Amino acid sequence: MKKRSGLSLLAVIPMIAALSLTLAACNKTTVSNERPPEPGDVAVARIDGETIWTSDVRAEAIAQGQIGPGEPLDITSDLFARTMEEVIDQRLLAKAAMAKGLEKSTTAQRRLRAAHDRILGDMLVENSIDRDIDEKTVKEHYDEQVQLSKQSEEIRTRLILLKSKAEADAALKAIQAGALFEAMAMEKSIDQTTRFNGGDMGYFTTDIMPKAYKGVLATAKAGDTVGPVQTDGGWALLRVEDRRPEQVPTLEEERPIIMRYLIYNQVAGMLNSLRKKAKVEFLIAKPTGGGQQEPDSAPASAEAMSDDGASASAESSSASAVPAKKKVVALSQPLGKATDASTRLIAADPPLPAGKKFFPPASAGHKG
Repeated sequence: MKKRSGLSLLAVIPMIAALSLTLAACNKTTVSNERPPEPGDVAVARIDGETIWTSDVRAEAIAQGQIGPGEPLDITSDLFARTMEEVIDQRLLAKAAMAKGLEKSTTAQRRLRAAHDRILGDMLVENSIDRDIDEKTVKEHYDEQVQLSKQSEEIRTRLILLKSKAEADAALKAIQAGALFEAMAMEKSIDQTTRFNGGDMGYFTTDIMPKAYKGVLATAKAGDTVGPVQTDGGWALLRVEDRRPEQVPTLEEERPIIMRYLIYNQVAGMLNSLRKKAKVEFLIAKPTGGGQQEPDSAPASAEAMSDDGASASAESSSASAVPAKKKVVALSQPLGKATDASTRLIAADPPLPAGKKFFPPASAGHKG
């Protein structure tokens, strides 16, 4: 028997639970629900004899994106109490709609059919994931990505960005005379991103730092103040806080992205197979022209990468002079709160090119 990946089937579609509640509320047949629908369920409220369970409240919290599929929800928390009230409101509204006969309308029936089809399709995907994606597969993909990751060095710096070289020279003299770099950054820096953190830019890899920084930071040691150097945003003073080997993200940190990639491939294959077997007729002209537009969140292509692994945007410093986060061939978002239908997994991301890494270092562009 395969060992499961530990993501609780990922609850690929957080909205399943909410749609199930809608269907149940609109169904005329009264079903006794006094038996807990899930092991360990606790009855938390009752409306005209109909029980609301902890699993109902949790499902609504997941549907709203308040918690992830694998996150706990404390029954004593304010979030649980608020969500329970919303579930009660949903049930009351559904009962009022049924009292008016609204569930018989053509519009209601079409919406219920759409919800019904979505739920069944999503259940098929969940069952497939449970059967075919195991811990060994996830680990193999992670190990491959570690091998593909380019090991570099990370550097943590502080920044003071000023409008003119004269201002930067004056600030450097003050620092050399004993002024605190952090205090000077808060007082004088025009970089609003780092100013109120004492100029702290966090850790970033040396292979993606702006060109303007590379010359002065290449050999600088921890504690050194270098500059001023001219950037697109002004004149920069930099102080090196720390240097360390690039930190490779752990399996648990990258598991959601790996799972999303595996699920994408699996669902794509399933849909391709179903389309080949079915007779699909388009009754309107299919769109022509440039094709599907790539979303803004889409990853950089391999061709867009520079020889040292940095994207073109990272080659020059921004107005704030903060290094851009490393762009790699990546899935646009991890599986979780934002993904609410199996078919939308197909539309959301392009397939991953073979032999390309799809996770950036966890620490790139972040404070460590």
